[in-house]
Amino acid sequence: MGFDVRRLDVYRKIPKDLTQPTLAGAAVSICSILFIVFLLLSEFTTFIKPDVVSELYVDNPGTVERMDVRLNITLPRLSCSVLGLDIQDDMGRHEVGYVDNTKKKPINNMKGCLFETTFTVNKVPGNFHVSTHAAGMNQPSKPDFAHFIDQVSFGDDLSNSSVGERAAFNPLLKKDRLESKAESSHDYYIKIVPTVYEDLWGNQNISYQYTFAYKEYQNMGHGHRVLPAIWFRYDISPITVKYHEKRAPFYSFITTICAIVGGTFTVAGIIDALIFTAAEVFKKAELGKLH
Repeated sequence: MGFDVRRLDVYRKIPKDLTQPTLAGAAVSICSILFIVFLLLSEFTTFIKPDVVSELYVDNPGTVERMDVRLNITLPRLSCSVLGLDIQDDMGRHEVGYVDNTKKKPINNMKGCLFETTFTVNKVPGNFHVSTHAAGMNQPSKPDFAHFIDQVSFGDDLSNSSVGERAAFNPLLKKDRLESKAESSHDYYIKIVPTVYEDLWGNQNISYQYTFAYKEYQNMGHGHRVLPAIWFRYDISPITVKYHEKRAPFYSFITTICAIVGGTFTVAGIIDALIFTAAEVFKKAELGKLH
């Protein structure tokens, strides 16, 4: 007689006429299936959404020695005609009245201005400031630099990335200085931290987080008038923060799925057995057959 390979079957089948369905078993089965579906969906969502891991190192990321700057600021009490952007840095750059990539939209019946611009700066300490310096002889008699900031950000825009909510790419968002005094200057001291974001496919974006300190003061010159302005003075940290996406391997996902399905059916089987045994004992007790 040949060897019957069916002897190796560890999942022996029981004829249906030897099994007994119960309402409790049906309830446990339905609950188990719903629980398995919930866990599978949760695990799948976790798997397709990668974790973001951070690390620190000393470096100047990227091969370009300049970084992009985006500035969007509202000045409700100064006309667009007198406003301009000045840029200075420790490499000798000194540009007054920068106009490239600049939009100035009049507001408040031409008495105010929505000032928006993008430009590049060298990766060295420096400053850029919104002022009336480029207006020449057409200076307002009492310039009021009260303002509201919508954006001051550097490098690639990562506001919609996985780290956008927890990183400080635009901490000056919605800073309100509308109650400041006329002829006041506003100083924002910005400490910039280079930030690299790398996705699952190795694509990199270079941006810059920053913290800031603020000071408002009246310009007091020595015998001459000093024009007020909104100053953004920046320095760059040598420490780079790197965020990179990381996803669990597929075999780990399959292992978890098997554990969920097998574990749920095992626990459900134990619960069903306990319920069935308890019901049988209760029936015997009612019939007085426990002895």
